[in-house]
Amino acid sequence: MRKKFCFLVSGAGLFFLFSFIGASAQSDSDMIHRDPRVDLLIKKQIQINEVTTRDSRRSAPGFRIQVISSNDRTKVFNAKAKIYQEYPELKPYIIYLSPNYKLKVGNFRTQEEAQPYFDRLSRFYPTGVYIVHDVIEVKPEPPQHP
Repeated sequence: MRKKFCFLVSGAGLFFLFSFIGASAQSDSDMIHRDPRVDLLIKKQIQINEVTTRDSRRSAPGFRIQVISSNDRTKVFNAKAKIYQEYPELKPYIIYLSPNYKLKVGNFRTQEEAQPYFDRLSRFYPTGVYIVHDVIEVKPEPPQHP
């Protein structure tokens, strides 16, 4: 009759066992040579990561100015055209949440940045203008070269 033995070794124990065996097999004269192409691959991967994550940095929490909220589509689109003519630097966003259309403008990082436009837009639209929290579009910073 044959006896079978089974040893249960955890990942850390297995690592320790191989580290111990590897350490006893090395001598002071062993050297590790790294292929210079590894450094090139690392630099290339850094560039790839920079490009692929740039899109995720194009939006951030911030503020917009909600100019109008109405179920009259024509009224909202007319307001968009008027604001675009008066303030071309403010990008307009129309959101449809049934049954209402909402017109929001601008991409502001702070409420203080939005306040001057809020004051001017309140003159054209005395009711219904608010500074609201939103996810805004931000311009990504250009890549930094050392």
